Amino acid sequence: MDHVIATSMVAQQEMAERLGLNATDLTCFAYVLEAGEHLLTAGDLATRAHVTTGAVTGIVNRLERAGYVTRRPDPSDRRRVRIAAVPAAVDRATALYGPYYARLNEQFDDYSPAEIAVLNDWFTRTGKLMSDYLEEIRGT
Repeated sequence: MDHVIATSMVAQQEMAERLGLNATDLTCFAYVLEAGEHLLTAGDLATRAHVTTGAVTGIVNRLERAGYVTRRPDPSDRRRVRIAAVPAAVDRATALYGPYYARLNEQFDDYSPAEIAVLNDWFTRTGKLMSDYLEEIRGT
């Protein structure tokens, strides 16, 4: 488990470098992608990335300058903006991550539906456990 986590961290850094980003900015871009059509506010992004609103402003500025995101007015509150992924940036990230995800999918083909269900349960529960523990050690 420790090896997978460490390798994942190194891979995240390498992927970020190949995309011309730092690891934190790539993580935030991933949150924007994960949100899909439910565009995040800067505050939403700050909460997910566990950074201050001031820090997230810098992150969004860098992502915008690099062509990864745009700011869109919030239709329900003109004081807020929403963060949207730029389609060409999505294509760049997909081109880099696509072969990796294809290999993961090939690996999943080796498992039965019941085994996939167990893996899904484990990753879902472990993700929540990790989030809960991070909140605990942060004292929030």
